[in-house]
Amino acid sequence: MKAKKRRTRPRDYRDGYQEGYRLGLCEAVKRLNSPEVEACRPFKLMYVPQGFEAIDTGITEALRLLVSELILASPETMLEVASRERPGAVLVMNGLHVFPENHLDQIDEIRKLGITTAIWFADDPYFTEDTSVICLHYDHVFTHELGCVEFYRSLGAGSVHYLPLCVNPQMFYPRRTGPQYQFDIVFIGNAFRNRTALFDELAPYLKGKKVLIAGGFWERLSQFEELSPFIKSGFIPPEETANYYSGAKLVINIHRPWEGGLDNRNTFQLPSRSINPRTYEISACGTMQLTDIREDLDSYYRPGYDLETFASAEELKRKIDYYLKHEHERRKFALRGLQTTLRRHTFTARLPELLNVLTSQM
Repeated sequence: MKAKKRRTRPRDYRDGYQEGYRLGLCEAVKRLNSPEVEACRPFKLMYVPQGFEAIDTGITEALRLLVSELILASPETMLEVASRERPGAVLVMNGLHVFPENHLDQIDEIRKLGITTAIWFADDPYFTEDTSVICLHYDHVFTHELGCVEFYRSLGAGSVHYLPLCVNPQMFYPRRTGPQYQFDIVFIGNAFRNRTALFDELAPYLKGKKVLIAGGFWERLSQFEELSPFIKSGFIPPEETANYYSGAKLVINIHRPWEGGLDNRNTFQLPSRSINPRTYEISACGTMQLTDIREDLDSYYRPGYDLETFASAEELKRKIDYYLKHEHERRKFALRGLQTTLRRHTFTARLPELLNVLTSQM
């Protein structure tokens, strides 16, 4: 009697099944770990966005749940809107890049009206040439960078608080993606010198793999010609970024260098000690993350449990090899990272700490 020939499933069928299984597990994690939203406070707050869509949308949506009245104003109309609306406080995001020359004059006038002012720096320590001046014009200063807290206090800022960034889970979440978003290895970000150095070293290793390197200035690579098939140049919007993260097997996170120079205005040469927003955004998409190490990383995620770390190109290659071959372990990291993010690192979980400071004198 002839043995029956075993039927094999087409590869696209198997991949589709695995993707559906992964998304089902992610949905279960989301249902079981929805962050509790603190009771709405009877407080009128004015928020001034920076222009970072992922952050501004997350803050706005969270504040609508956390305060009884939220007013939005542009950087150009801060004083006008504050004078008319008379909020209990004004919260400015970052205060850089898109803010007009009279930014600080507006803030000074708002304070003269008896309105509390606060700023949350999200680009520290890369613009200390500017933030060292800005911080002195606000009643309260919040920074996501551990290394800037004592710096701002030493300059004379009276109320300085360490407040890490976080993620908007309505924008960054596990999602079904088309084949155009599915890669073995993804990195999204601009080509700062530490990043180009790493990818130049990785270039021979990446050959033959399905890789995406997206962002600006990647023509700086010494190995640009070899890596160019992997490169998608230009700004990647948050929605598309979330698609790439969700479709990836592994996402690499490389923090920006802090030294002054072409890309930074860190005149005071303050070292970076804190993790970037991408750390939260990658994990919120239910994908395994391989990140370089910042000092406060293990205060927010557990290396070797929620995500993996690397300290050299050789270590990164070893871990990429291992986790591409071990799907079950890769999935466990992704699910644990998602769980930790939803429990602890959303804007609805983070912003009550800021509101406690703003409402403490009420």
